[in-house]
Formats: sequence, structure tokens, C-alpha cells
Amino acid sequence: MTAGIENPLVFLGAGILLNLYPGPDTLYIIGRSLAQGRGAGVCAALGISTGALVHTLLGAFGLSAVLAASASAFTIVKYLGAAYLIYQGLRLFFDSSAPARAKSGNQASSGLLHIYRQGVLTNVLNPKVAVFFLAFLPQFISASSPNKVLSFVLLGLIFITTGTIWCIIVALFSSAIAARLHDSGKTTGRLRKINGILFMLLGLKLAVSRVDI
Repeated sequence: MTAGIENPLVFLGAGILLNLYPGPDTLYIIGRSLAQGRGAGVCAALGISTGALVHTLLGAFGLSAVLAASASAFTIVKYLGAAYLIYQGLRLFFDSSAPARAKSGNQASSGLLHIYRQGVLTNVLNPKVAVFFLAFLPQFISASSPNKVLSFVLLGLIFITTGTIWCIIVALFSSAIAARLHDSGKTTGRLRKINGILFMLLGLKLAVSRVDI
């Protein structure tokens, strides 16, 4: 037992398996990588990781417990997240701009920062992530831990680290595939539209989903 953490190897293994399971975050990274290249995919991955860090800190200090305990608060955040996903899906579907790597330096930097912010919001506005952190991490915190907040944060950081590594691998792999497919602007446009449709479907799925709290 280290820093109030029980079964750290079990936690590490379980966390890696959970990170491998595809979800909205993974699809966001894949979509950005396919449509806009490696830089966009990596920025999306870093944004997702930042969102997970926000959930970790909120969970550690008990703020996520309010969300998990309140059906109305959960519903509000859920619909905000769903609306955001649908909105981004519509933007991607109707976006006809060039890939980020084909733009000037300032435009590309601005676009990548925008993608990063989208990644953060995509994760933060998903209340299921908050509930997951509250349900999963405490299982590996010792009842005798002298500082449960620190233990929660450490577990969150471990989970985020393995998740970030995996997400970056996904981004690099997807962008490598995209590099072979980008023989014309039409291909890029089709990939972006598919990504937009996926996001709209994910938003609708989140809107109708139910989680027992």
C-alpha cells in the first residue's frame, strides 16, 4: 500500500483496460486526427486529458459528489454536454476549411488551441465521467489513508497518464492513416462530415442516456 492506495497494480491494469475502451473522447481524437492531421489529434488528446484532470480535482474535493447526488444537476450538465456535442458535430459537418497543417502558422496555432479547448469541454461536460471517477477511484483508497484527497488525486493522475499515452498513440496512428487517405480535399471533407455525424449521434446518445445516481 502506497500513499493510502490499495492494490496499485490492479488499479493500473484496470485503468489501462478502461482507457482502451472506445468512447466519445476516443472518437473525438480519431475524428480530429483523420480530418486535420497529427497536430490536431494530439491537441485533442491533451484537451481530453485536461478535462479528466478537472474531474479528478472536482472529485477529490467533493464537488463532483454534488453532481452525482443531484438528479437535476446531473440532467442539466448532461444536456449541456449533449448540446455541445451536437453543436460541434454540426460545425464539423458543414465546415469546409482546409486542414490545419495547410494554413499559415498563426491560423494553425489558433485552430489547434480551439481543438484543445473543445477536447477539454467535451470531457468536462460529460457527467458520466464525473460519476465514473467517483465510483472507480475510491475503491483503491485505503479506509485508513491519512489523506484521502491526496490518494484520490494520485489515482486520478495515474489514470490520466496512462490514458494520455493511449490517446496520443490513437492520434498518431489515426493521423498516419489519414496521411495515406488525403489524396484530395474531397477525402478530407468526407472524413470531416463523418466525424460530424458521429458527434451528433454521440450527443443524442448522451441526451437520452440514464445513469443511476
